[in-house]
Amino acid sequence: SSFADRERGQMQDNTTKPLLFEPIEIRGIKSKNRIVVSPMCQYVSNGGMPNDWNLVHLGRYAFGGAGIIYGEETAVEARGRKSYQCAGIWDDNHIAGYRRITEFLKSLGAVPGIQLGHTGSKASCRGPMEQFAALTDDDIKKGMPPWQGLAPSTLNSVKRRFSPKEMDSSDISTVQKCFREAVKRSVDAGFEIIEIHGAHGYLLHQFLSPTSNLRTDSYGGDLRGRMRFPLEITEIVREALPKNLPLSFRLSAVDGKGGAWGFSESKVFARALEERGVDIIDISSGGITGDGNLPNVPRVQGYHVGFSKEFKDEVDALVMVVGSITKPKQAEDILKKGKADLIGMSRELMYHCDWPLHAARELGVSDYFSLQPEPYAFRLRKREADSLLAKNAPEEAEKAFEKLYKS
Repeated sequence: SSFADRERGQMQDNTTKPLLFEPIEIRGIKSKNRIVVSPMCQYVSNGGMPNDWNLVHLGRYAFGGAGIIYGEETAVEARGRKSYQCAGIWDDNHIAGYRRITEFLKSLGAVPGIQLGHTGSKASCRGPMEQFAALTDDDIKKGMPPWQGLAPSTLNSVKRRFSPKEMDSSDISTVQKCFREAVKRSVDAGFEIIEIHGAHGYLLHQFLSPTSNLRTDSYGGDLRGRMRFPLEITEIVREALPKNLPLSFRLSAVDGKGGAWGFSESKVFARALEERGVDIIDISSGGITGDGNLPNVPRVQGYHVGFSKEFKDEVDALVMVVGSITKPKQAEDILKKGKADLIGMSRELMYHCDWPLHAARELGVSDYFSLQPEPYAFRLRKREADSLLAKNAPEEAEKAFEKLYKS
């Protein structure tokens, strides 16, 4: 049997199970725990294609015991990337590259997810280690010419080489088609959860916020108009996605400093998402700035938990929360107090990819080694047994070691 089958059997033997390690079933997909690896952009792809870096990067979290593992934000069309190194799934040739990763993650008992997005006006730049600088003539010489992004309105707020194109009806139809086709490719590639990226100042968030959406047609103006395009994308994705697979939507509960998209509007939007078949509301914040009075969300421990608790009171959909959740008891407390249903983590897992294993031990899970693949779990259990033997029978252990040293 596969590692996943053995792990499931071992998890069922546990007599102590904190909520963080209770399995959860979402539509037809079951996760062995509530720990989710949030999407983390890596900027290592070539032409959108994943590679060995992506396999190892995501595989580390499967070895560490996370239940759901998202790949990075993945562009639904080439002009929807931020940089030339961003991940993408706009071509059928990408499918096999992702399938290699999803099959490996599933063999280790994890649920693979993908976050589909379109960067809109933030397109055409370098990566984060170069401060997302706009592409220049030097980049043209390297074969990486700048391109024009899309946006609800022509605002060059992020200072790109070209001001973005204000989307007309043809652009809207094209992006809708790109999302539909990306979903089908994602399913073919073996992903079991799809997330729509509607946060962090990307295209869908740009439509939602009155700071970035100055349109006067039916896709702008009041809240209903600004929600129209993101909701149409949601309907298209849900229709293209098999009924047994869950749909998540990441939203910014509020804009960044000086923005105008607020929490009260987010709650209205979340209810509309739920009505359209979204199973998970993934809570984040920021991405659009302006000259208003809205402050930044302070980056303290669990800084989105207050938002997620409010969303829990608004919708029946599951709520996932991210943002400086680093301690096992902190995560368990969030779940037990009904402030979220899923715990999203990113940088803490990059620092400590075996966090789930150590969290399970700290929270009293009896066979916490079963979170890891059996070749790991077997050896770690054996080491623990040998240690106990040495403690309970030190003289016998010492004699055994003497024989080993002489052999």
